[in-house]
Formats: sequence, C-alpha cells, structure tokens
Amino acid sequence: MLTRYMKYSCYLLLGCLLATGCQKLEDINVDPTKPTTTQPQYLLTGAEKSAMDIIYAGPQNGRIGMPYAQYWTGNDKANDSRYLLDEGINAALWNNLYSISLHNLDEIIAMNRAEPTPVSPNQIAIAHILKAWIYQVLADAYGNIPYTEALQEEGNIRPAYDDAQTIYNALLDTLQAQTAAMDPAQGSFDAGDVIYNGNVDAWKKLAHSLMLRLAIRMADADPARAQAVIAANYQQAMAGNADNAQFQYLATAPNKFPYNDSDRPLTEFFVSATLVDYMQSTGDPRLGIYARKAGDSTYRGLAYGTSETNPNRLPPSNYSLPGKKIYAADMPGILMTYPEVAFILAEAAARGFATGADAATHYEAGVRASMEYWGVSNTDSIGAYLARVPYDANDWKNVIGTQKWLALYPQGLQGWFERLRLDFKKPGGDSLFIAPLDGSLDENVTYVPYRLTYLVSEQQQNTANYQAAASAIGGNTKGVKLWWNMQ
Repeated sequence: MLTRYMKYSCYLLLGCLLATGCQKLEDINVDPTKPTTTQPQYLLTGAEKSAMDIIYAGPQNGRIGMPYAQYWTGNDKANDSRYLLDEGINAALWNNLYSISLHNLDEIIAMNRAEPTPVSPNQIAIAHILKAWIYQVLADAYGNIPYTEALQEEGNIRPAYDDAQTIYNALLDTLQAQTAAMDPAQGSFDAGDVIYNGNVDAWKKLAHSLMLRLAIRMADADPARAQAVIAANYQQAMAGNADNAQFQYLATAPNKFPYNDSDRPLTEFFVSATLVDYMQSTGDPRLGIYARKAGDSTYRGLAYGTSETNPNRLPPSNYSLPGKKIYAADMPGILMTYPEVAFILAEAAARGFATGADAATHYEAGVRASMEYWGVSNTDSIGAYLARVPYDANDWKNVIGTQKWLALYPQGLQGWFERLRLDFKKPGGDSLFIAPLDGSLDENVTYVPYRLTYLVSEQQQNTANYQAAASAIGGNTKGVKLWWNMQ
C-alpha cells in the first residue's frame, strides 16, 4: 500500500512539475484529502482536549505532578518519585501545550479578528481565558518562558523568554480586559465548548477565579498587587460547585480520561503513605474515593520515594492503588473548582485581605464543597470531620494548606505548586511531607523539585535565549526557586 502510494505520488509530482514549470513546490505539496481551513468551535474543542489530555496523562500527571505533590509514589516507576525527570515526558508537556493548545487558541483569536464585523468578543475572550490558564501552568512549572514572541511560527522560531513575574502581570491585565469585553447578549460558541457550552457568564466567573489563583500565588512576592486583585474579583468568582470548570470525558473511546483503567489494570503508582496516613489520622471521608483498599482490605500507602529494590517493600498487593473514580474513563479533567476558590479566599482573609467573610467561614465552605464534589453527602459526617480539623487563626497556613492540598487531588501540578508556595505542615507543625525514602536521584534537589528543567531541544535549537533565561532565574536546575516562592 505504502509503495503504491509513493509511486503514485512520484508520477503526480512529475506531472505537476511539467505542467506548472516554476510553480513553487510548497504550492504542490498539499494533501487534497485533508481540510486546509477549520472553524473556531473545532479549534476550541481541540485546545481544551489537548491541554487536558497532556496535563492528566499518566506520564505527565502520574510521573511529575502527582509524585511532586506527594499524592502518589511509583510502583514500577519509582525513579520519578526520586526526581529523575524523563526528558521525553517533560518535552511532551511543553510541546503539546505550546504547539497544539495555545496554537489553536491563537488561531481562534486570529480568525475572529480577520472576519468581517461583527467580530465575536466572547470567542476572543474565551480563547484568552484558556491561554491565561495554560501560560500560568507553564510559568509555574518552568519559570521564565516564551510569551510575547511565542506562537509566531515562521516569523520567529527562536523566541525570547519573558520574565515570569511580568507574564503574571500581563495575564492579570488580559483577564481583566477580556472579562470587561464579554457580553452575554452577543454570540459565543454554539458548539465545541466542552467546559461551559459557550456560557458567557460561566466563563466570566472562571476568569475572575483564575485571577484569584494568580493573585494568591504571588501573595508573598507582591502582596499589594495580590490584595488589590483579590478585592476586585472575589465577588464575581465561582460561588459553588455548579460553577466548576472541567472537561467532561466520556466512558467510550476515543474520548476517555487520558489515564484510566477501563481496558486494563493500572499498577504503575501507589497512593503515598503521606496521603493515606494523614487522611486516616483525621478520619477523612474522602479516603475511600482517593484510594482503594489493599489486598488485605486495609488502606496502606507506600512510603514516598521508596525504590523498586528496597528490601522492606511488601508485595504490590499490600499497597493502595488510586481510587476507582480517579481512574474512571469518564473522570473529568479539572481546570478549576469552587473548593479551590474558597481556600484562596480563606487564605486571603487570614492575610487581612478583603474577601466578604472571615477566614473560618471560607475555610469551612471549602471543606464542605470538596466533600460535596466527591459525593460525600452525610452532613453529620462532614460536621464531625470539621470538628477534627478546625480552623485555627494562629496556624492558618498549615490548616488551610493541608485542606487545600487534599481538595486539589488529583490535580498533580496544582497540588505541587501549592505545596511549594505555602510550604505547609500538618496543623500543629509536625511534618507532613518527607524527602524520598531512598534518596533523590538529582544532585540539585533532595526534598522537592522547585521547577522543571528547560527542554534539551531548547538548549540545542534556541541556545542564546535558553542561556539568557537560565541565567535570569539562577540556573536551569530543579533546585532553583521561582519568583513567587518565598518560603
């Protein structure tokens, strides 16, 4: 088949060359079976799905996000929990977000601006909101990244890297401008939007919520800007789980959750003892959702960073795998949920920022909303749990930090970022996290990576800009803290 196709292609190319003389080769090299144009709704679906697919894929979430947040540790992928970063997995995260997701969103904006009036400000705004989400993920994972010169394709294949703090401020400005431009009375996406089905009001709430996420992450590095942003946006942000932003996967191929066990058992990762032991100590009703019982009908996590050859490891059946719902084919890809917003406001209130209520109120709302999200509906059980993990103004960082960390499961990257930013412990001050039990495999980091290293391809193909970026942040190692990490 392939030989026949190549022979036919050669005859076709020869005929075209004879017929067209000096016609450019790129004008000939077009596959007539593939569309050369598309529509914004298809680009939007592609952007949403490609971003969720890579962020929640087994290699990226399972081997970077979840272990760095210390939710999971490896069974037969133990080296990832000891910080040996796989360069192919790292490259796929960066390349997919830039080359597919951000590219599609940029095309949506360009198509709307190229169309005769009326242009859809809502389609442009939605694309910008999703771009802001993705760019923050990249900036929080790597530090300085290509931004102003990114996505220029043939115009600039070696983009400069922008300062991450400057990117943060630009994202806040963009989100503010786009929410102001949105108009529910005008057209949006009639199809293609899996997250909100084109609902303009819902997208505006997400934009305000993302501004809260940006603001709280910079709260130690730029408290004045953080306080102002939170005060200006908290009233328009998510107010309940009905506002959650998530990509709903289906139970049938090819639209299943990217890492699911519907077709085969998944045994690459165990839930960490860090998570299991803490949830058991507080009688957390979510434990049976986050993890499965081991073969002896108990919940048992594996000590974080245990090597595959550790002689004290029990047989695999003795450890808890992630919960069935976490591995379900129709598990949604989470962009942001109300529980996170509630914990942002709890922390902001604890810092003295204006949030409309005190920290204890927001904290309780976050715990209750997380329970509701995971299907824990017994109010007595939730009330009893809150009594075991009460809000304490004198220990707000540890109290809010642990509950936010639990609520962010299984958002590995976001859980990792928050672990770094707050450096929280158990309420009361005892350590929650541990260094890898059998040691780190990265000489630059022993306790937890502060960032991902830049791609090898960037070092080779965008050398000058890579070197400038690495120098600006203090070196291209996982041991370099990012600008917002003041702990």
